[in-house]
Amino acid sequence: MNLGIGSRVRHKELGVGVIVQVSAELFIVTFVNYGVREIARLYAEGELEVLEEAPPIKDIVSLETIETVIQNIIGRVTDEIELVDLAGKWEGGTLIFQPGNAELKPYELPIDTFFHKIVMIRDRLRVMEQRINSSRLTDEEKVNLQQYITRIYGSLTSFNVLFTSKQEGFVGCTSK
Repeated sequence: MNLGIGSRVRHKELGVGVIVQVSAELFIVTFVNYGVREIARLYAEGELEVLEEAPPIKDIVSLETIETVIQNIIGRVTDEIELVDLAGKWEGGTLIFQPGNAELKPYELPIDTFFHKIVMIRDRLRVMEQRINSSRLTDEEKVNLQQYITRIYGSLTSFNVLFTSKQEGFVGCTSK
């Protein structure tokens, strides 16, 4: 294996990681859940699956450059949640779920809690899209899965009223 710093890999037991240092004998890999580990280059081909290959770097790279590359790659791998603002008119508001049976108590939920869950759904759908696009599925399989995700986005467009910015909301199928 001739991988460079910044290559994304998957280890059977350690999960997803990024190569942060390369020597003649070792790959030094930072794994998302297990920290830094050394993988012997001799055994790397059987232990590592290449997710995103970075070419070997022939020049010396600064630690700052390596840190930036790692942060960018790990940011794409993890389920980081983007900070999104709730539209001002809903701040401090409450959703009230009123049962049809008058003998039952209504359920109240702060709108900001509900909004946070909607944003989490949106962000996880985006991660799923990225993983589908970078997978080894055929183009036809990718398109089929993307169509399902687009329909899910379309089902969630009713919640766009909660977003401050229209660009942060959901977009489903659009007719041309």
